[in-house]
Amino acid sequence: MRFPVTSVSIWILTALGSFAADVLQKFEGCTRVEAEWSDGDSFPVKFPDGQTRTVRLYGADCLEMHVQGDESNARRLRDQRRYFGIIDITVARTQGEQAKVETAKLLEKPFTVWTAFADGRGDGRYNRIYAFVKTSSGEDLSAALVRIGMARAFGVVRAGPDGKPGEEWRDELKDLELQAAKLGKGAWAFTDWQKLPDERKQARAEEAEIAAAQNGKRAAGAKPLDPNKAARDELMELPGIGEKTADAIIEARPFKVIGDLSKVQGLGPKSLEKLKPFLEIGAP
Repeated sequence: MRFPVTSVSIWILTALGSFAADVLQKFEGCTRVEAEWSDGDSFPVKFPDGQTRTVRLYGADCLEMHVQGDESNARRLRDQRRYFGIIDITVARTQGEQAKVETAKLLEKPFTVWTAFADGRGDGRYNRIYAFVKTSSGEDLSAALVRIGMARAFGVVRAGPDGKPGEEWRDELKDLELQAAKLGKGAWAFTDWQKLPDERKQARAEEAEIAAAQNGKRAAGAKPLDPNKAARDELMELPGIGEKTADAIIEARPFKVIGDLSKVQGLGPKSLEKLKPFLEIGAP
């Protein structure tokens, strides 16, 4: 099930992450648990210890399908359909639904999970852990979804179970995405190639407009965010932080001091100075 975040659950997740550090742990014989709220890249998994944990895939981003009454997900779906060059947002949502179906098919048999229990929350209300998933046939699930056009190569990456650097793996996923797009697989079958450049340009312009409107301000009275623990959507509330930079911050965790954020791609000295008033490193 999808667990609401509580002080206890946050402590447990933090403790697991501290214990595991940067080391991936391997769990064989895992099974996918059906849930109405799950989608192609985020779903509950029953681990060998009998516990059910929500897994968020590294490296792959499926189109959103749960957008009713959720403005954040609706905005993400709009950005995703622009990335794919899909003009009709209802068609894009249908492809999100199809991604869930494909993930269920790929995980019909018991599979293997590698995770360091890193906090994978997109929405601050729910617990998720980032993970690599290998199907019963030995294929990486993120790569499989990108290969069949059901996901884009986008999101948080890290060194994988085989020790391959995250950036190298991301490049490989990008190559699979390019192949899927050329072959018109999955969501790419609905791409309007003539309009795709303008769609992506509009998405970038809106991000810049939002950043300018914020003018270095966050909601009045809002508490500073801990960049080591903040969810993706919380980071995106910061001035000038879009989804790509939020993912880069998550990839670069942990930070000992605010100045460590300077190593995050996309955060220059001026940007970091604007962010400092809204950030605070909390206790481990």
